[in-house]
Amino acid sequence: MKMQHNAPRIASTLLVAAFAFGQAGGAIAQTAAQPAANEIHRTGMPATQQQGDVSYVSGGVGRDESAALRQARRQWPLSLQFTGPGSSYVADVQVRIAKGSTTVLDTTSHGPYLLARVPPGRYTVSATYSGVTRRETVNVRGNGSARAVFSFPSTH
Repeated sequence: MKMQHNAPRIASTLLVAAFAFGQAGGAIAQTAAQPAANEIHRTGMPATQQQGDVSYVSGGVGRDESAALRQARRQWPLSLQFTGPGSSYVADVQVRIAKGSTTVLDTTSHGPYLLARVPPGRYTVSATYSGVTRRETVNVRGNGSARAVFSFPSTH
């Protein structure tokens, strides 16, 4: 008789324990997944974007992001840097990369660096900042093979 009397209490205790175990398991699973998400953030790299066949990343406004982009440029076929007076960095540069008469990338850089994954070849890069356009011809041979620095005058 005593066993039957405790059966509802045991059942509810087991139910509460199962629920708590399930919640703890979910929390453990989230904690296990969390380092991977934080690892991406720790690299300082902005998100890679895609336009047609070209993937690219731009930024470098903060110290961590700037360092990450400088370090990563060896892994990208084309690296562009944008500076203003006194070698200060500039952002919001309109960038157009063309191979012959075909535009392969037309975007605005969100910081002083733009890294692009383009196939090997000869490209004309046009960079426009505050109404001033600079052009460079670059030969891309492989990862980290082509770099160009665009310097712009004071906008005042």
